[in-house]
This record gives sequence, C-alpha cells and structure tokens, in this order.
Amino acid sequence: MILLSRYERMIARRYLLPGKGERFIALVAGFSLVAVMLGVAALVIVMSVMNGFRAELFDKIVGLNGHAVVQGYNGQLRDWRAVLADAKATPGVVSATPLIEQPLMATFNGRVEFILLRGMQVDDIRKNKAVSGNVVVGNLANITTGSNRVAIGSRLAESLGARIGDQITIWNPAGQSTPFGTVPRMVAYTVGAIFEVGVYDYDKSYVLMPMEDAQTLLLLPSDTVGMIEVKTNDPDKVGDILRPLAAKVEGRAVINDWRQMNSELFEALAVEQVAMFVILCIIILVAAFNIASSLIMLVRAKTRDIAILRTMGATRGAMVRIFMTVGTSIGALGTVLGLILGFVLLHFRQPIVDFVQRLSGQNLWDPSIRFLTELPSKPNPVEITAVVLIALLLTFLATLYPAFKAASTDPVQVLRYE
Repeated sequence: MILLSRYERMIARRYLLPGKGERFIALVAGFSLVAVMLGVAALVIVMSVMNGFRAELFDKIVGLNGHAVVQGYNGQLRDWRAVLADAKATPGVVSATPLIEQPLMATFNGRVEFILLRGMQVDDIRKNKAVSGNVVVGNLANITTGSNRVAIGSRLAESLGARIGDQITIWNPAGQSTPFGTVPRMVAYTVGAIFEVGVYDYDKSYVLMPMEDAQTLLLLPSDTVGMIEVKTNDPDKVGDILRPLAAKVEGRAVINDWRQMNSELFEALAVEQVAMFVILCIIILVAAFNIASSLIMLVRAKTRDIAILRTMGATRGAMVRIFMTVGTSIGALGTVLGLILGFVLLHFRQPIVDFVQRLSGQNLWDPSIRFLTELPSKPNPVEITAVVLIALLLTFLATLYPAFKAASTDPVQVLRYE
C-alpha cells in the first residue's frame, strides 16, 4: 500500500469491500481469508507442538540418562572410579555420574510390576533436577545409604497401590545358589519419595536407591557399577567431545550417546515434523487458489471500471498494483489472524484437550502412547517467520495472473459495446 498512489489506494480499498451485486465475490474472498487464517494457525500449532514434544522428550530423557553413557561389558564396569576421573577430566564434559541399572520385579499387596532399578550416589540423586524438581510426595532426604528407603515413579506407585511409608519387595532372580538351585533374593524397601518426571515409561518403571544398597541387592562388589552417565556442554557435538574418552576406555567399556540410544524416536519425530509441514502448507496453497479465483471474478465484475480508469489515464502498472494489493491484503490479514488464533490455541492447549476429552469421553492424550503426561509446546521464531513468509509468498503469487489479466484489458473493446 505504501508504493501506491493516492487514487490507487482508494480504488484498492473499494475493491476490498463488497459492493452491490458483488456479495458472492466477497463471500469467496472471505472464505479465502479464513482458509489462510486456518492454514497459518494449523502450521503454527503443529510445528510448536512438535518442537515442544521433541524438546520435552530431550530434556526429560537427558535429565535421567545424560548425553551419553560409558557402559561396561556384560553390564558391569569395574574400576569405575578411574573411568569416572577420566570422564570428568575430558574437555567439554560438564558432569559424570556413576550408576547401576537393572530390570527387576517389585511386589506389594499381591500386585507385581516390572521395574528398572537405578542405583546412584545419594548426592547425585538429590542433585538430579529431573527427579528432585518433580517430587510429588515425600522427600529425597529420606533416601540415605542403609536406610532401605527408595524413591519410585508416580505411575508405578499407582500400579502397585503403594504410598509413602509402605514397604515394597524387590526381587533379584540372580540370587544365591543352593543345593536346590538358585534362590531369588527378596528385599523389602520403604517408599520414601514418589516422583513424576512427566515421561510415562520412566514414571511407570523407575525405582531409585543409593548406590551401595543397589550393589548389595544385586550382589555386586563395591568397585563395580553398571555405567557412567556423562553430560556435555554441547549435546550435538557429544561424539567429538567424548572421542578421547572412548580411546581411553576401549576394551573395557563402550560409549553410547543420546542419538544412538533414542535414534528411532527422534528420527521419527523429525520425519513427522517435515511431513506435517508439507501437508499443512497445502492448506495455504488451496487458500491462495481461492484468492486467485476471487480476484478473477472481481476482475470480470470490474471490467467496465477498469476500462474507464484506463481511458482516464490509469496505466497497466497501476492496474497490476491495485489488484495485487487487494489479494495480498487478504493474505496478510489472514496470516495475522492465523498467528493470533494459533498463539491463543497454544496458550489454552491443555484445557482444550481436557474439554474435548470430557466432551467425547475418549482419552485423546494417553501418556502410555504419547510418552509425555501433558501436551507440550515450544514456538520456534525461525519456523514461525518461515510460515509467515510462505503464506505471504503464496498469496502474492496467486495475485499475479488476475492482476496482469486486469492490466491487459482493452478499454476500446470493452467500451465499444457499452
């Protein structure tokens, strides 16, 4: 509009508003605006939710598993203190934590659940933000060496029916050998804390206990752990950072980073994000075609006006600018409204999901399938800018044919039959 002359702006404003006998054209233009709005809103919502899903998964998975693990062969890393010192001395490593992980079985009041036992040093349990920042009931200060107290996930607590102060029994099938065979080792532990990190699989299975208690339960010597969890200052360069450490532990352990451990999940998210982006761009493309069709009808309806303007001295360029302004104004307004609608729906996303679930009676966000307990969101300014540019570009391109069609109108041929 800035590049238009005064009379061009006036005519463009008049063409944007419905006149007598032009309500059908205005209706088509309105549908085009709504289509652009919905397309932009859908893109903003889907891309933000996908980014939030990836970011939440990454934060929570890395919060419990680190950026990489130095894992001993056969699940046992001997002389772990030397490996721990080497890991901490590696440039780019922020922290290194020894731990033990073992799938076992827990029982309480006749209920049986498979668990993933994790033994950590007491200070590491309390410093782990993924756990310490998400304690629902109880206190991690109760989890001390020799206290026979453990912290368990909220979903596991629900499945077992256990509460704070209850005693659950953990079974280790690799127990002591007797003349009658191997007798499973069963030890009772008191629930000292219940946490909820927000990832269903973790909340459903994790049991945390002090390292020494885990070594006693699993009959491991004090110089043996399962792995060392490592966090770096740049997750995307974890391979390069840990390459010197991999050379030092070669033959004793193997290093797996977060991409290797969760490659299928994050690759599936990346593919789905690209696919959704392309599919939703088609909605904006359809809206652009609607804008083109409404402009073509407007040109046909305004043929006499165009011919009169041309005879009064309006140039072909002026006609092109007028009709391009009309189309791009519809696209720009639809884009702005789409952004507003998208951000409003993102802000109220969880109440909307809860309302639809109550209304339909269906569980639309099952944590056992979606991994996370709530619908996440993380708008990316770069992606939102790309969405806006794509919407404006498609609507601009849609105006070219109608605008040049209007400019090519021959006033002599039109006015000859008037």
